[in-house]
Amino acid sequence: MWDNAPLLRNIANALFAFSVFAALYGAVYYAVHLPGLFPLHSVRLNTAPQRVAAPEVLQVVRNEVQGNFFTVDIRRLRQALEKLPWVRSVSIRREFPHRLAVQLEEHQALARWNNSALVNRQGEIFVAESEQALPGFIGQASDSMEVTQRYAQFSQQLAALNLQVAQLALSPRHAWQMRLSNGMVLELGREDMQQRLARFVAGYPHIAMYMAEGKDRVKHVDLRYRNGFSVRQTEEDRKQRAEG
Repeated sequence: MWDNAPLLRNIANALFAFSVFAALYGAVYYAVHLPGLFPLHSVRLNTAPQRVAAPEVLQVVRNEVQGNFFTVDIRRLRQALEKLPWVRSVSIRREFPHRLAVQLEEHQALARWNNSALVNRQGEIFVAESEQALPGFIGQASDSMEVTQRYAQFSQQLAALNLQVAQLALSPRHAWQMRLSNGMVLELGREDMQQRLARFVAGYPHIAMYMAEGKDRVKHVDLRYRNGFSVRQTEEDRKQRAEG
């Protein structure tokens, strides 16, 4: 081996090239980590937030942005911003040579969840304060997306009656119950919910006519029958009829 001049020359060239690469890498690494080189001058929000408080965003940026343009920990900053109320997701990119661009995606509240949180249009539960008039969803956390999807389906069916879903509940046994904007409660059960609701929509004009004639106000409708449904009057109407 030591008598093989071409081999020794190739090894020497390889070692030299490696040494040059290592030296250049070390110089670049040292340069980009110098605190005075490529300092960050600003963090720009691509769009003004509607729900997220700007002072909270500024405070997170001040706490998390450390280092220069190359060494700032973007992942850490993103995770910190995503902990803020109303923030659904965050994307951050570097804008050479001195700025970060931040894009915030905010939650769009669809309903209240178990009276303790909110659920967005994607069916994700999040915690934030809101004074909006929102429908109520009740269920287990793992069912939030299914409840959101059913809400959209049921709302579309009820649109013909000019009624809205005020509350939608899914029990641990997977039975559905709905309260409408007129106060009426519908029992949909565990199967064929859309067909059962369609039956209610078709029969609602008769119920409305019945109530318009000054008769009992319907409080509860049980749709868990094969070919029809049952109605129940309010307690107030029961008392009036008993007194009469």
